[in-house]
Amino acid sequence: MTTLNNSAAFPRAGHMNAAVLSLFLALPLPASVPQAESAARVVSTPSTAGRNDFYAGNRPPLLPSPLIKLPVGAVRPEGWLRHQLELMAEGFTGRLPELSRFCRFEGNGWTHPKGQGEFGWEEVPYWLRGYWDLGCLLDDKRILAEAQRWLDAALATQRPDGYFGGQGNLEGDRFPPQARTPDLWPNMVMLFPLRSLHEATGDKRVLPFMLRYFRWQMTIPLDKFVPFSWQHWRAGDNLDSIHWLYNRTGEKWLLELGRVNHERTADWVGGIPTWHVVNIAQCFREPAQYYQQTRDQRYLKATERAYDTVRGIYGQVPGGLYGADENARPGFTGPRQGTETCAMAEIIYSHALLARITGEAVWADRAEEVAFNSLPASMTPDLKGLHYLTAPNQVQLDRQDKTPLIDNSGDMFSYNPHQYRCCQHNVAFAWPYFTEHLWMATPGNGLAAVLYAPSRVRAKVGDGALVSITETTAYPFEETVTFSVSTPKPVRFPLTLRIPGWCEQPKVSVNGEALRLAQPARGWILVERTWRDGDQVRLELPARISVTEWTKNRNTVSVHRGPLTYSLRIGERWEQKGGTAKWPGFEVYPTTPWNYGLVVDLKNPAASFEMAQRKEPLAAQPFTLDHAPITLRAKGKRIPQWKLEASGMTGEVQPGPVRSDEPVEEIALIPMGCARLRISAFPQIGDGPDARTWQGNVPVVVASHASHFEPPAAVSDEILPENSADRKIPRLGWPEQRGTREWVEYHFPEPRHFSWTEAYWAEDGGPRSNCRLPQSWLVLWWDRDRWQPVSPTSAYEVRRDGFSRVRFNPIETNKLRLIVELRERSTAGLLEWRAGQ
Repeated sequence: MTTLNNSAAFPRAGHMNAAVLSLFLALPLPASVPQAESAARVVSTPSTAGRNDFYAGNRPPLLPSPLIKLPVGAVRPEGWLRHQLELMAEGFTGRLPELSRFCRFEGNGWTHPKGQGEFGWEEVPYWLRGYWDLGCLLDDKRILAEAQRWLDAALATQRPDGYFGGQGNLEGDRFPPQARTPDLWPNMVMLFPLRSLHEATGDKRVLPFMLRYFRWQMTIPLDKFVPFSWQHWRAGDNLDSIHWLYNRTGEKWLLELGRVNHERTADWVGGIPTWHVVNIAQCFREPAQYYQQTRDQRYLKATERAYDTVRGIYGQVPGGLYGADENARPGFTGPRQGTETCAMAEIIYSHALLARITGEAVWADRAEEVAFNSLPASMTPDLKGLHYLTAPNQVQLDRQDKTPLIDNSGDMFSYNPHQYRCCQHNVAFAWPYFTEHLWMATPGNGLAAVLYAPSRVRAKVGDGALVSITETTAYPFEETVTFSVSTPKPVRFPLTLRIPGWCEQPKVSVNGEALRLAQPARGWILVERTWRDGDQVRLELPARISVTEWTKNRNTVSVHRGPLTYSLRIGERWEQKGGTAKWPGFEVYPTTPWNYGLVVDLKNPAASFEMAQRKEPLAAQPFTLDHAPITLRAKGKRIPQWKLEASGMTGEVQPGPVRSDEPVEEIALIPMGCARLRISAFPQIGDGPDARTWQGNVPVVVASHASHFEPPAAVSDEILPENSADRKIPRLGWPEQRGTREWVEYHFPEPRHFSWTEAYWAEDGGPRSNCRLPQSWLVLWWDRDRWQPVSPTSAYEVRRDGFSRVRFNPIETNKLRLIVELRERSTAGLLEWRAGQ
């Protein structure tokens, strides 16, 4: 071969002949010369230019997909994540037919050819949505065979007209008889495991089955199409499957069904139509789903607005969720309010879906925040039990009734594999769906690392080469992620890596060569090159310690490092309560003090902590108290007045900074997901002029009706109004009520003595205002058996611009009720309510 090593070998510019040019281009580059194709660039979102030839993204006219979900099984878990799924397989999810009466195959409404039998509603589809996928991800033959039996039976229930499933759902037997409306909700869930069946196996029955079913939906009269109940709020799940099917069949009538489906769904564009915890988690995304069909940014903004509204009121806490222990209730916004386990599973999927629709990295950040910080503590470390509610501040997990501090009565906190019906089944898809969305395909036949965890992806890229990329990492417990490429031949494709929003200076290298990144680096790193077998990409995500001050939630503080939030390390005592020897239930009690405030420098938070990493290798199950991979040493002070409520619930945090005369102690913080007992939103310790004295456990305020924006707790915030028309301070309002009798109650932690009470009523000025002083008011007290009116010794005042007081004979009670008679065609508001002796 001729070596071209001097200028004489080259013709003058513009005169190189084709033969010489071909020879020059064919020459290999010396190994020591960096290839320009190894350059990386930062992009805000993955490009939607081009198409993916191998995986079904959005088909026109739907909005192009920046990220495309891979078929079930293309992504396989490794390391600690695989162990989570293995624990699931041997835990209650993998053995649910042993535990749940809903999952008995014989006589089930989902297995009878004519849909006759019991338990034909949501429980079995909830379980199968995760169970089938779990079997695929682990290649577990036992689970796959059992799940296949259920899915075959469900497919066999389809009738000639296209409907499938239980006869009771078709007849709407959960609705009033006069409704005569089919209940589509359970079928919406069952379509998900059927979709996974098709993705994993190519089962040829699924697409025709779904086409026939959606054709049947097109025959439902509009007034009977998802008019109310879960199906009305959650019909975004139906739209999800409509779009999935359209992208695989191109049947344009499906888009018409998608339009009807959106128009009949609860109005998530105009506001938040339901404050039920799970509805919010899975339904706030519906406008963004429809945005794919309309391409109208207003629908995407509606989803963002709904999310921001809920988090802005009830989500001023760490862990990525919001306080809605069944329903988000006005005034119940503190860090002791829990979130249902179902909602965790649903919102992880919602965030992953929104990342796929928008290409915005923030949605992937949010999925990780819930998965790493909130989800693990919803279950026992061996995944053989769960509880209904998990809260950022939750220091005792017993079976005692905690109403009205939480919405539901009964046992909501203890771990038990035999109860919590919906969550028992629905949590099955949390870790599997998280795993499936670790990697996605991109336009241009590329791949994207969307969520980070140890895994392996096998997918077609570039010109059709089937490559495998192994992701080696202990993330979220460490900062480095390594990707090893295995390919049968050199292949060019784009590799896209997410930059977490908390990471300020990511670094990336290919085969040891550092690639320059534009700063600041936000969004995604795009590396496009010809990849060869054995190539390695190293992604470094330096994490720093930071603190969030929840100024809208009593100035509490939370500590973060990278994707992890940290909780106080509290000793745990597990006591078996209920269940069986094989499947026990547990209560968990603290063995060490938990009532600490945090001493922290908010201007330089990193200086307030010292990090210690375990020297031992990462445990197979790292989300435990004893195997927490990282500990932060911090300073704190006990707050003696901060105690458990009589019900065993954590006392509510009070506005900080808080003054404490206790000595400074060194305390240990561990990742929030490792802490079943946790304090994650800490009171601030302070000694300046703004420091406050903790008053003991505070009363709870509840009301007959209340707005999420004018909550009952406003009457006890000790913020005095300038006058009755003061709109600068919070108030309790009954904005939707006119001329009715309303009430507000104080529930005190222990009985107190009273002989007077006073109320500062709102009355807005102006002819258009509907808020007027009440017609009258009355005080009742609870005598441990029933409500009694007080015996007044003075008249009930109704004053403007001041407190209206009444005196009465002394009483001792733990509850006071104030009855309010609203004026005709007017509402009323209460700015402050005080009582004493």
